[in-house]
Amino acid sequence: MTLSHHTTADSLAPTHDEFPQSDSLASVLRHVGDTGYRFTTTTPLTHQRLLDYRGGEPGTTLRDVFGWNLPFLAGAVPPELLDLMTHAGILVRRGAFLKSTLRIASLDDLLFTHSAFPTTDQAAVFFGPDTYRFVRFVQSHLPAVISHANTDVPLRLLDIGCGSGAGGIAVARALRRAGLVVDATLNDINQIALDTSALNAQHAGVSVNLALGDALDSVAGDFDLIIANPPFLDDAQQRAYRHGGAGLGRALSVRFAADALARLAPGGRLLLYTGVAMLDGTDPFLAELTPLLAAAGCEGSYQEIDPDIFGDELSRPIYAHVDRIAAVGLVATRRRVAV
Repeated sequence: MTLSHHTTADSLAPTHDEFPQSDSLASVLRHVGDTGYRFTTTTPLTHQRLLDYRGGEPGTTLRDVFGWNLPFLAGAVPPELLDLMTHAGILVRRGAFLKSTLRIASLDDLLFTHSAFPTTDQAAVFFGPDTYRFVRFVQSHLPAVISHANTDVPLRLLDIGCGSGAGGIAVARALRRAGLVVDATLNDINQIALDTSALNAQHAGVSVNLALGDALDSVAGDFDLIIANPPFLDDAQQRAYRHGGAGLGRALSVRFAADALARLAPGGRLLLYTGVAMLDGTDPFLAELTPLLAAAGCEGSYQEIDPDIFGDELSRPIYAHVDRIAAVGLVATRRRVAV
């Protein structure tokens, strides 16, 4: 999560490059979870629409405080929870109002902390509609992973660029519930993302390893399952959670795919969800994937999950020649060695 600078407010929180006190923050998350809290996180555009509609009125519910991230008066939060938030260092004061420096999203029965709105900081940890699509995509392919798993050894799982940890945590929990022993590693180049993932994993009761660094460079060995939801937009500010590099945001997805394919164990799978700027009716990402799969000795399937996402980005000049941005999913399997 990102704790933003508040130069005109009385801050009760650490500076933006510090993570709040983890024990106290775990207590906040546990307390909120005990209330039955649920909140589906929207796109920034939808979120701003709600804020505009509310017209600056203060928040009065936990969904207002941790979901819509509205300023609130102290009485809107139970005293015990307010004390926990203060000890965790996640409050900033704005005149008579308080504001949380983190948000909480729900996915199924899990809760995930992530950055405050708006996510403008370079080290922001984003959770939104793409997170839901990504998790649903990987969950839909877990039956095949489970049925082909070697139960004699732990299944090695890697979530590249984990962000809030939603993908890796949800998958690790599902595999363990299926009776598999899982050695799960969450990777990110952003230390705040890893701290956030650690908190979310703890709350979910899922043990994970954390690997700080640039994707596959941060870990050793091969993996039985690699999942990834790389950034795929051409972000003018080049924020780590949004910017996918050259090719209208395609370069990072191509690199993640190439590196992951080379690190799959025999029979291992890569489940990669990303977005692609479609050009003149063609998919340039698929065109780059095809030779990568052949070179890695992998078989693959590819699907268009949603034909039109992030439509608001298309109004930017750099996307002027683009048909649409589509959400796509790659499933790649390394061939087993014949014996």
